[in-house]
Formats: sequence, C-alpha cells, structure tokens
Amino acid sequence: MEEGQWDNGTSPLEFLLLGMSNDPSLQTLLFILSLIIYTTTVFGNILIVVLVVADQHLHTPMYFFLGNLSSLDTCYSSTILPRLLASFLTGGKTISAHGCIAQFYFFSSFAGTECYLLAAMSYDRYLAICQPLLYASLMTWKLSLQLAAASWLGGLLLFAVLTFLLSHLKLCGPKAIDHFFCDFTPLLELSCGDTRVLTQIALIFGFLDVVFPFLFTLASYVFIIAAILRIPSSVGRQKAFSTCSSHLTVVTIFYGTLIVVYMLPRTAPLRQLNKVFSFFYTVLTPLVNPLIYSLRNREVREALWK
Repeated sequence: MEEGQWDNGTSPLEFLLLGMSNDPSLQTLLFILSLIIYTTTVFGNILIVVLVVADQHLHTPMYFFLGNLSSLDTCYSSTILPRLLASFLTGGKTISAHGCIAQFYFFSSFAGTECYLLAAMSYDRYLAICQPLLYASLMTWKLSLQLAAASWLGGLLLFAVLTFLLSHLKLCGPKAIDHFFCDFTPLLELSCGDTRVLTQIALIFGFLDVVFPFLFTLASYVFIIAAILRIPSSVGRQKAFSTCSSHLTVVTIFYGTLIVVYMLPRTAPLRQLNKVFSFFYTVLTPLVNPLIYSLRNREVREALWK
C-alpha cells in the first residue's frame, strides 16, 4: 500500500484540512482576526435585515433583495468561519467526511444563490433606471418574491445534484486537503477514479449557476450605464448612478475574487495565493457587503440613524 492511501480504496471517515498557515505563532492572531470578522459580519448583516423589516421607507423591492442578500451572507459565512475558529482555538484540523460534504454543499449552494440574487438585483436596478415610468408596474411584489425564491431554490437544488455525485467518488489519495474549507477542486484531487464526467457536469452547472447570472448582470449594467450617460444633466447622472453604485461595487468585489480563485491554476507555488483570494470572497465579502450598503446608501444611513 502506498503511503497516504487507504488499504481498501474506500472513502475516509475524516479529512485533514491544512488551513491557512502551519505556523503556531499565527494561530492566536488568526483566531482573533477571524472572530472579529465573523462577529462584525453577523451583526452587520442582521442589522441590515432588521432595518429593512422595521423601516417603512425601506419596504421596496430593492431593499427586499438587500434583506435577502444580508440573510444569505450570514448563512454563507456561518458555513466556514465557526469551524475555522474552532480549528484556530483547539488546533484540531480534522473534519468528518460527512461534515466535509455538508460544508461543501451549503457553501457552494449559498454562493450559487448569491450569483442569482445579484442578477435579480441588477434587473431591479435596470428597470428602475431604464424603465422608470413602468418600474412600479413591472417590478411588483409578486415578481420580487418569485425572483428571490428562484434564487434560493436555484442554488440549493443545482448543488444538491453536484454534491450527491461528489459524495459517491472513490477517494484513495492522501486525506489531507490543502485548503481551509472543503471546496470542489481540492476534493476532486483526492479521487483515484475517473472524474471526467463529474468535471463536465460541474462545468455545466458552473455555467448555469455562475457564468449565466454574471453575463446577465453584466448586460444589465451595460444598459444601465448607457441610460445614465444619456441623461443631460450631471446632477441627474449622479443621482441615477447613486441608486446602483452600492450594488455595482458588491458585484465587482464578489465576481472579481471568484473569477481569480477558480481561474488561478492550483499549482504548488500559487496555492497559498489561491487561499488568500478564497478567504477574501468567502469570508471578507459577506463582511464588506453591509458596510458598502450602509456607507454608500443614504436611505439605509437614515434608517440606521432613526
């Protein structure tokens, strides 16, 4: 039997997540930093949800989507950070096979849901800026609920299929995962079977769940920017742009880091850099979203002041 393999060729009962760093002197610092990030993320996103529910001025489709995004980001960060905090605190890096698959499912489905939700928000901003006279009749509460529900269901259902297929892979490589959470590519690297079909299915799902919403969002902003540039007065252009600047900033940060993470080759010299960008889009993006909306959005600031 080769070193790092299992004698019966079956899947392991647990994995070893190597994490961000093996330096013991950094564990306390990373724990404190992660604890601050997680506490701020949960508090900030829950505060946004409370403001959207409590303030009558925020009972609009745009803020309804924002409330969904904040709820999603709370769930999103909670799939990774609590276990990471426990690892920094106790030094334990093992995770059960079932726990690893569950973490992958919830993380990936929430990430997919965010792609759809950002696309729905861009469509809302497109109607508000490009079809202002028809906005109230087109973006009804019924449509808002349908778009939000479709975003959640799309992410949860698509990745349920991918997770099921991934959980049935024959794993016989080393059980150490060179990452701080259970992601698709690091798990696929442990397989000793034929992964071509699963890889092709993952590419199809990636197009449906990431590329298609991204292209839709991009197209929406092409029309939005073109409409803003046609506004004759600079004050009018500034006012129109301010209504979508927060969302555009969130989209740029989320997709920018997501594209870098999954386009960056997982070669040995680049793996640490891959972890850094992964940390940014999985941990820091849910943190900056409420900060962006509270700092750049006048109505949210007013609701917070009240």
